[in-house]
Amino acid sequence: MIDALASGLRLVATLDLRLWEIVGLSLAVSLSAVALATLLGLPLGAALAVGRFPGRQAVIVVLNALMGLPPVVVGLFIYLLLSRAGPLGELGLLFTPRAMIVAQTVLVLPIIAALARQAVEDAWQEYEEQLRSLGVDGLHGALTVLWDIRFSLLTAVLAGLGRASAEVGAVMIVGGNIDGVTRVMTTAIALETSKGDLPLALGLGMVLIAIVLALNAGAHLIRDAAQRRHG
Repeated sequence: MIDALASGLRLVATLDLRLWEIVGLSLAVSLSAVALATLLGLPLGAALAVGRFPGRQAVIVVLNALMGLPPVVVGLFIYLLLSRAGPLGELGLLFTPRAMIVAQTVLVLPIIAALARQAVEDAWQEYEEQLRSLGVDGLHGALTVLWDIRFSLLTAVLAGLGRASAEVGAVMIVGGNIDGVTRVMTTAIALETSKGDLPLALGLGMVLIAIVLALNAGAHLIRDAAQRRHG
């Protein structure tokens, strides 16, 4: 075990090409998926927070339930859509990084939207009277609150990024885990562990943990700076 850990650290420290190619693809896929989910999820969450329409509570319940979507089911659904016999088969996206981005976006979107809805709803209850007195309501009010609490929403975005970064099942199904094409950190760790190549698996695991810690530390510093500035 100690030898495997040392070998894993050596791969990271010596900038092993194979390891860092996998890391680069993982970051590209996960960050793209989170960016898309953020662009869609934040406005959706804000609209649900301030909107009042029949069936709103049912939509919120469904959105919260979708936070626990089984990744393999999402992967299967996207696979059926993108397969040659599927409605989007002509696009030729299956077993490409773009298919993995689609799958991760579907998984991350409910998380960001649900957490954003709760955060905006809490802020809306505090500022609603003030905003309405200024003639700001509806979608404009939702977007105003969304901007005002933008630093607090980092938690929602990071939760989505954590889900995307740790995903295995969906990306394995739609990406195929093809070496040099669709092999990301999580699928590579699973494969290399099953093959007994523990140094590469441990090296990738260490990089993955370091990335998550760095992102959370950065978000914490940004929130602290924002609170000091507003305070």
